[in-house]
Amino acid sequence: MTTLHVFNPEHDIALASHLANFTAPHAGRQLRADLGFLPALWAEEGDVVLVDNVEYAEKEWRNVCRRISRSLGPSVLSRLAPVRLGTYSSAPREVLATLKGEVVISVWGWDKALKASLIRNGVPATLLPSDELLEQIRQLSHRRTAASLLSQLQTPYTVGEAFECRESSEVQALLEKYGQVVMKAPWSSSGRGLRFLSMDRTPFEMQERWFGNLVERQGSVMVEPLYHKVKDFGMEFFAEPEGKILYKGLSLFHTLNGAYVGNILATERVKRDMINYYIPIGWIDDIQQKIMSCVKLTDYVGPFGVDMMIVNGADGFMLHPCVEINLRRTMGHVALSLTPDDDEVVRVMRIEMTDCYKLKINKL
Repeated sequence: MTTLHVFNPEHDIALASHLANFTAPHAGRQLRADLGFLPALWAEEGDVVLVDNVEYAEKEWRNVCRRISRSLGPSVLSRLAPVRLGTYSSAPREVLATLKGEVVISVWGWDKALKASLIRNGVPATLLPSDELLEQIRQLSHRRTAASLLSQLQTPYTVGEAFECRESSEVQALLEKYGQVVMKAPWSSSGRGLRFLSMDRTPFEMQERWFGNLVERQGSVMVEPLYHKVKDFGMEFFAEPEGKILYKGLSLFHTLNGAYVGNILATERVKRDMINYYIPIGWIDDIQQKIMSCVKLTDYVGPFGVDMMIVNGADGFMLHPCVEINLRRTMGHVALSLTPDDDEVVRVMRIEMTDCYKLKINKL
């Protein structure tokens, strides 16, 4: 079996647009162009990674390999398989013609826009998900899925509530009840689609137009109490056929104003110790098992992640077990492909932007 890999980081925005003929914002197009080689980190020997520019991608991939060897050790580099790079404009037609055996398409996240783009570039529709499956994926990516899972994960040591609102009066009532809330777009990308409300400083009237426009476009708005976050982290999983869920590992990451900043690269034992500094690790094991038994993703097969956070509660640190579900590959999955072999090696993987996006690996 040979896999054709696609890095489409604009996926979340494409889901929100729900358009087949979708043009990503400039930042999304540049991220895809600059880091299109990323699937080479988890691809297998003989696979093909589609990129905008093969020459540029090969140069940047060599630079990343040098950083991996220097920062994480040659043993991590040796785990990476040799892959081929091809362009969107020619690779689907030319590469597919040369491949033997079963071919599958692996993407960052499935949406209508990506399917339409691949078909335009010569990928047969028989290799792509049906329109019905794409609609299932979109509906499962709605934040109400996370809200539903959150209600199933409640224990004496967890916090978290989420409400789907369609009327201004519902948001007003929640703001009066909790004092501070965050409104979230049902579909949005990292750091976007959030509005914070406070009874004292930012009343609902300041965001009422945003709320109304969003309800008109997406049907509702999710509203949650605002918690005092201490640490972001998540768990990464893979949904297999027939509904089996596999746990892949912890993801310890940093955000700034809701936007992704970087991931910790460390062994699972070291990451568990980092979490255990705040809360008993048994809580994490318990929630992991609950997620694997509770999550029902119908026909979706592929990677997904559940974002969580440790918060300051009335009686000390508590766990918010489901801030959101990402029904796609995540930067946490990328970090897991760079897990060091040595407990003593702890690094930070970052996406840095100067004149272009770069994958960097720095000391903690």
